[in-house]
Amino acid sequence: MSIDTSPGPAPAGTDRSTNANKAVVQPGDRIFSGLAKGAGILILVVLAGVAAFLVIEATPALLAPADQIPGGNGLVAYIGPLVFGTLLAAVIALVIATPLAVAVALFITHYAPRRIAAGLGYVIDLLAAVPSIVYGLWGASTLAVASIPLLIWLETYLGWIPLFAGPASGTGRTMLIAGVVLAVMILPIITAVSREVFLQTPKLHEEAALALGATRWEMIRMAVLPFGRSGIISGAMLGLGRALGETMAVALVLSASGGITFNLIGSGNPATIAANIALQFPEANRLDVNVLIASGLVLFLITLAVNSLARLIINRRREFSGAN
Repeated sequence: MSIDTSPGPAPAGTDRSTNANKAVVQPGDRIFSGLAKGAGILILVVLAGVAAFLVIEATPALLAPADQIPGGNGLVAYIGPLVFGTLLAAVIALVIATPLAVAVALFITHYAPRRIAAGLGYVIDLLAAVPSIVYGLWGASTLAVASIPLLIWLETYLGWIPLFAGPASGTGRTMLIAGVVLAVMILPIITAVSREVFLQTPKLHEEAALALGATRWEMIRMAVLPFGRSGIISGAMLGLGRALGETMAVALVLSASGGITFNLIGSGNPATIAANIALQFPEANRLDVNVLIASGLVLFLITLAVNSLARLIINRRREFSGAN
């Protein structure tokens, strides 16, 4: 007589798969989950601490009379040109670097032979490892000098445009060159993000487009670029954050004289917030330090706003999925 040892029917209202999933949870999973949550909370705590420090240290400058602020015209008049210079340099860098980075990423992922693509990808990634002081020295001693004939040409033939009104700088240390240096610095960031996103494009979408008679460029335009649009935006915003906070490269390249101007080739250029803090902080004391920290608070808020805007744009495109 045999004994039936098979499990009987599960009680009503129970789910064996659910019980199995609960049984799979191991202590290591719980530890890892706790560490991940702790890391996320730690980042928020650090961010809140930085924000609190900036607000506390900037308060004396916010409450100080206008005549005690450097320049004697108040805090807004002091920080305003710095904000303008910061945004102008970052926008120039973004306008130059984003199309070039997307083109390089497309070449690596869809045009270059595999061996060349791997080597080129490594070279582009190595650009991110170059210290900013090296970029600054290169921009000030080589690129600025070599750009003088170009600046003169821009003034001569495009001087009717306010951006190139001139007179052209005799040293080449202009806002345009500072933007070019920043573009080279953020190029590997945007390229790396775009490249990884393009590689994740579903092969079925690419093959379907080619099967319907599309050329390679048409396939990229219809399948790859729409899929990677959110990744391109993410990479561009990461690069913009790097450009907004860059210090030494801009301080070495840019010949800052204050004021607000859209002239990109002249010798009178607005400074950026980060470069101004680096140059002025060693000689600052008392209220001057609070003023510099107040400008740092403004840069912090600008960066936070840029990241929030990028997240909003990406969330709006979250419903698009290459797997659908």
